[in-house]
Amino acid sequence: MSAALNPQSPPAMAANADSRLQFFQKLQAVTNKIHATGNLEQIMLDLPKDICDLFDCDRITIYAVSNDKSFIVSKVKTGLHSFSDLELPISPQSMAGYAAHFKRTVRVNDVYDEAELKSHNPPLAFLREVDRRTGYRTRQMLIAPLMDAQNAELLGVIQLINNRSDGPFTEVAEEGVKELCATLAIAFNQRLKPSPLVRSKYDSLVADAILSVPEFELATRSARRKNVDIEEVLVSEFQIKLATVGEALAKFYGVPYAAHKAERVKPLDLLKNLKRDFVEQNLWLPLEESPEGIVIFSTDPERIRNSRILANIFPKSRFVFRVTTRHDFRQTLDLYYGVQEDTTSVGDLLSDMEDGDEDSGEAAEAELSAAADNELVKLVNKVIIDAYRQGASDIHIEPRPGKEKTHIRFRKDGSLEPYIEIPASYRAAIAARIKIMCDLDISERRKPQDGKIKFKKFGPLDIELRVATIPSAGGVEDIVMRILAAGEPIPLEKLGVLPHNLARLKDTVGKPYGLFFVCGPTGSGKTTTLHSVLNFLNTPDTKIWTAEDPVEITQKGLRQVQVNRKSGLDFATAMRAFLRADPDIIMVGEMRDKETVAMGIEASLTGHLVFSTLHTNSAPESIVRLLDMGMDPFNFADALLGILAQRLAKRLCGKCKIAYTPTPQEVQQLLQEYCAELLNTEIFKKDADAARAAVLANWKKHYANDQGQFTLYKAVGCDACSGGYKGRVGLHELMTGSDKIKKLLQEHARVAQLLAAALEDGMLTLKMDGIEKILSGITDIKQVRAVCIK
Repeated sequence: MSAALNPQSPPAMAANADSRLQFFQKLQAVTNKIHATGNLEQIMLDLPKDICDLFDCDRITIYAVSNDKSFIVSKVKTGLHSFSDLELPISPQSMAGYAAHFKRTVRVNDVYDEAELKSHNPPLAFLREVDRRTGYRTRQMLIAPLMDAQNAELLGVIQLINNRSDGPFTEVAEEGVKELCATLAIAFNQRLKPSPLVRSKYDSLVADAILSVPEFELATRSARRKNVDIEEVLVSEFQIKLATVGEALAKFYGVPYAAHKAERVKPLDLLKNLKRDFVEQNLWLPLEESPEGIVIFSTDPERIRNSRILANIFPKSRFVFRVTTRHDFRQTLDLYYGVQEDTTSVGDLLSDMEDGDEDSGEAAEAELSAAADNELVKLVNKVIIDAYRQGASDIHIEPRPGKEKTHIRFRKDGSLEPYIEIPASYRAAIAARIKIMCDLDISERRKPQDGKIKFKKFGPLDIELRVATIPSAGGVEDIVMRILAAGEPIPLEKLGVLPHNLARLKDTVGKPYGLFFVCGPTGSGKTTTLHSVLNFLNTPDTKIWTAEDPVEITQKGLRQVQVNRKSGLDFATAMRAFLRADPDIIMVGEMRDKETVAMGIEASLTGHLVFSTLHTNSAPESIVRLLDMGMDPFNFADALLGILAQRLAKRLCGKCKIAYTPTPQEVQQLLQEYCAELLNTEIFKKDADAARAAVLANWKKHYANDQGQFTLYKAVGCDACSGGYKGRVGLHELMTGSDKIKKLLQEHARVAQLLAAALEDGMLTLKMDGIEKILSGITDIKQVRAVCIK
């Protein structure tokens, strides 16, 4: 082999010697600069570029040991200006933590090569989070500990990243970094010795005789071994109160301690530009605006005070600081941003509950309840949270006799869907847990009971559930929970009312006084529609009283009353009170008895606008029902503004529905069903064919393309929906109190006569409204037929 190609040849060895000499000459220049600078902060400012050039690397990070000796914290970071301070535990899990833990130099050729990492230490791993967030690809690393030569104490770590030649760091580089660390350690020592920062954050715990020195050292070692913050060890293992830890932090940082307060008001204006991820990384929160300035709540107020981050986010503001514990900070973070979703699945919760002895009767069930109480609490909470997040309206818990499992089903978009099955041995315990949540008698199993759960006391959601327990065959109890999610009213324009009906509805409810009903079966959206109407009428110059059971939707400007029959506050009593409270508009949740209806008619005739709901099938039937209650037909006719009947049909999933052009036969079938509703009207009696042609022409005008073709949609089904349907759409039947209707009402007319007159006035029946929504591509004929039964 020629001398030119032989790495051990004299010329090659001479070149290596020259490069080595040049390297150490540069290193000497850097160390001279360190010795010549008495200010460590100035060294930190000037060093990074010189070190990167010396070692021919892309980036450098210098860590210093934290005050409690359990972490290393980055003091210098090149190329990572947008990333927060790095804080790593002194443990073998991370690269820099490994070098700090074993106090040895580490050279790695590719940090993504797991085999190479394991050759150093099996649990060693590269923290890829920084790369993921910054888009940078780390390859080579050279990491060395900064050691105090006198007592072999760790002072920090230096980490060189990515050789610019894209090759591994050399042995010369490793030798040089050790020499650099020895020089830096002297500078660190000189800076730290006279400084009060050598104190631990928790020194006052020792000074105040709450902990002895050996106990504190034991806590520090335990925290390091378990890879947790020392605060957690002090509270859980040494039983030190959180407030005591907080006061120690207050003495260390010289600012007051602020504990978490559940009643603290969320400062929306201050939080509007702060994302949860950012706050979690930086460990500070704005609490409020005080006369002294914005109150900043942090686990390390000194670091936040010395950074420019606050001035950038809140320019021209003054700040006052409060120190807090990590536990307090997490609780306040959850209060402001909500508890993060629990990733535990129902299957995981049930996995430990499958081994119950199902043959041991009620005594065994009680024992199992006590033994698995924590799991049961988590399970019941998880069921409620899942139901809410899946958009369910009801939760059905259905135990079976004997050894059969208890089934839980959710009602979503009007249909029941299976959720989970629970071992039979836990059915009594689950029933008892739910009864405890709503303050019912857990020993009463033979009678139905009704109650309410305010879930905010038990879980992360601010919702209420109406609970009904019903004894069923086999000595078991069924439980049905309706989710009453407090929400905002839907704007009237977004209710899905056809433009023709919307104009008539606005005109009807815009009258200064009268009586207006929304009717339909339970769960048809009557309350939602009424609140949308009230939202439309809710102005600063209007006084609106509502009596509801329960109050599901809240609105600013409304005075809302929760009906409580047990205490004697029913709808009639509430209405009587409202009439003495100077109302403009009154909304009563339901009119089911003669007294309430009579009071509603009386209120409407004395200058008030009255809204309510009825459990009837159609608008004309509602009139007959009210007259059958014994209402005076003349007073009722004078008071009536209108009646809106409604149903909810399943909406086609917008993600997977497939468009198609219907055949002429399909169009004729829709036309026939639409016109069947109009057969008793005068126009159809005169010339049915012409009337049918007029309906088809109107359809083509509003729903067909330029060639007169309609587009309908088929349900398909995908991951985002259930059988091709997702959500629901309202079908509406609006009958207004026209002169013709009022005259028929006074004459006790039959339902058919009222229906014909209403259709001639422009009313669309539920079926007709549904067919127009089929032509709009919102739903299909199957769903319309399902809810529009005669």
